[in-house]
Amino acid sequence: MNTIWIVLPILTLLMFDLGLALRFEDFGKVFRHPWPIAVALVGQLVFLPAIALGLAYLLKLPPVFFIGLVLIACCPGGSSSNVFSKLANGDVALSVTLTALSSIITLFTIPVIMGWATRLVGESVGITLPVGNLIKQNLVLMLLPVLLGIGLHYAWPKAAEKVDKVLTKLAFPLLLVLITVFYIQHRHTIMDNIGILGLCVTALILLAIGLSSLLSRLVRNDARQRRTVVIEVGMQNAAQAISIASSPFIFANEEMAIPAILYSLMMNIVLLTYVGLVKKKKDL
Repeated sequence: MNTIWIVLPILTLLMFDLGLALRFEDFGKVFRHPWPIAVALVGQLVFLPAIALGLAYLLKLPPVFFIGLVLIACCPGGSSSNVFSKLANGDVALSVTLTALSSIITLFTIPVIMGWATRLVGESVGITLPVGNLIKQNLVLMLLPVLLGIGLHYAWPKAAEKVDKVLTKLAFPLLLVLITVFYIQHRHTIMDNIGILGLCVTALILLAIGLSSLLSRLVRNDARQRRTVVIEVGMQNAAQAISIASSPFIFANEEMAIPAILYSLMMNIVLLTYVGLVKKKKDL
């Protein structure tokens, strides 16, 4: 089974659900609360890719995993971040805004970063990036579903609310199905490389959220905003990374998606641990 036919509908549903929860007025938060938004975007769009590049070089990852690690690092925030923010008593509205902003901004940053990473380590081993196909796929699978979700919300708000409740409950189980199928198909490659890749993705998550939390304290974000920043920076859209890696129109390389699969597992472990600590110590 080609996992692309599982991940594409899952990604589309997740982005459609994000659109259902988004309000145009939410973008006003950019001007009312610039510091938490700036810190989260710096953490997600600067810290994560930079740390991923550093770790990939330091640990001398093979080109396919080097590119895969950078890919998950430069993807936008995951749609489950608003659920985690709610559990941690964070700012859920801020979380939704940040996820939407990062999803829009990365439409432009992913082609640039991935094009550079591919030229750096991929072309020598035959890995190339069709930038035009990447942009087209992201527009169709990322931007269009969000716009449709927003349109449904404003046209039929009651129906949108009901659909949102269903999709929110389905999001995590769908990702588990994707991870399970992917693991079964690639279990030997995953187990052969889980030591080095597990270290990479865990270090990537911890370093990025640690730096973002520190920066958040330096700009005096309040406790709810800090929690939201930590969760947003740590929670990446693994479905998008997997879709780009395995898409027959882009990289067509499922091994490249292995860092995203491991990241997805570790980000949930790390952030669930963080949520548990928050419930015990309110000033985190």
